[in-house]
Amino acid sequence: MKADARSLPPRPARSAVGPIALAGIAVLVLASFASLDLHLGELLSRPSLASLAQFAGGFFPPAGEADFVRRVAQGALETLAMSALGTALAILAGMALALPASLRRDLSGLPDAPAAWPWWRGLTRLLLNALRAVPELVWATLLLVAAGLGPFPGTLALALHTTGVLGRLFAEAIENAPAAPAMALRCRGAGPLRVFVVAQLPQIAPQLLSYSLYRWENNIRAAAVLGVVGAGGLGQLLSFHLGLFQSHEAGTVLAATMALVLLVDGLSYVLRRRWAR
Repeated sequence: MKADARSLPPRPARSAVGPIALAGIAVLVLASFASLDLHLGELLSRPSLASLAQFAGGFFPPAGEADFVRRVAQGALETLAMSALGTALAILAGMALALPASLRRDLSGLPDAPAAWPWWRGLTRLLLNALRAVPELVWATLLLVAAGLGPFPGTLALALHTTGVLGRLFAEAIENAPAAPAMALRCRGAGPLRVFVVAQLPQIAPQLLSYSLYRWENNIRAAAVLGVVGAGGLGQLLSFHLGLFQSHEAGTVLAATMALVLLVDGLSYVLRRRWAR
């Protein structure tokens, strides 16, 4: 039996926000090409490509002396430790800041009026914005003044910047989680922390794991860059050998960095597959 068309609910009106936003992005992209002084022709010219190929060819073959490979392996372990510890600290701090930054009404028990939202929600979001607005290299430069050279300021720099990134991502995951399980527990008198642990955390755990592993992979590359300012690890070796135009040694350091990234990427894939089962 076919339903009467008049009994069907009215089709919701389409919002014009999406097309307007896409049109605005397109205008900005076109304006960027028009305003920036891009020399694409010179970049793709035969002399430029030949110079690029000659420079890249200087990294091959990578240096393979036993003593140097041993130093690179030690630097790789230092970089891995910096990225892992910095990411772990950021996960803890980011989750602690994500809870007050998200402030789901079904978790807090506050009324729906925006005026009832506490002042510390805006303050927490402002702190997360400030942490991720400052690049890791700037954090490392500031911390080097207080902590000196070595991996310690680099680890703290990674932790501070990644806290801002993960805190924002974790807060959005909490806000976008289905509200029905949390509301059911709130109606039974459960507190906000218990509601989060029992109802919200199991739903968003795969997202939190994916975000954390992705940031760990990014932090390996960032840790290599932090060595430019003396924060230890592979980055310090890379900066040293590039400064001396020792391309073969720099090629070995770059190969070690790529190996670390591939290792973490493979580990991330395995963990996500196991979690999805």
